[in-house]
Amino acid sequence: MTHDADDYASLSRLLNDRWSCRGFLPEQLPRDTIQRILALTQRTASWCNTQPWEVIVTAGAGTERFRRALFDHVMSRPQAHSDFPFPREYPGVYRERRRECGFQLYDSVGVQRGDREASARQGAENFRFFGAPHVAIITTPEALGVYGAVDCGAYVGNFMLAARSLGVATIAQAALAEYSGFIREHFGIGQDRQVVCGISFGFADPGHPANAFRTSRAEVDDVVRWMEE
Repeated sequence: MTHDADDYASLSRLLNDRWSCRGFLPEQLPRDTIQRILALTQRTASWCNTQPWEVIVTAGAGTERFRRALFDHVMSRPQAHSDFPFPREYPGVYRERRRECGFQLYDSVGVQRGDREASARQGAENFRFFGAPHVAIITTPEALGVYGAVDCGAYVGNFMLAARSLGVATIAQAALAEYSGFIREHFGIGQDRQVVCGISFGFADPGHPANAFRTSRAEVDDVVRWMEE
């Protein structure tokens, strides 16, 4: 029982400590640290053990070249195109949760509500990777469809927890997947693979205002239905 309690406490701490970092220090991570994150994340469960994820990890000049190229591309105002359709809408409570997160971010960095120019500048920081020294691009085989993407989602979650266990901050970014064609060309990714998302990661900048807030979570009873009869 003690072992089980310790495991639960460790996982609880990691889940509660993890947050979406939007301000990183430029310091590179040791290669061994990244290797440990990747090795642990490789234990992710997947449909029929297909392990559909393939990952590109940038460092050093590779990150900087990607950062400059993607930011310049996005600022040229191309037509965004993702390999997976983005949400058609955010109805009801999903809209409320999304707005809460957005308002917390804007309040933390001093963006006034309704200031579209300032909010656009903050949004563009996605394509600078919030200053992160590393980015992981997660792809899945087109042939595996939505379930390959679901498995990659589990991989992303485990990557972030593995990183947190080593004191590394992360943010999963669907925004990068809006420009999947550019990413595919930049990294030479075949047409048989789809871009799921990116994960920017590194050491958090503790003084960055965007790192000062934490999002809320719904109560269990709000999302679970018990069927006992």
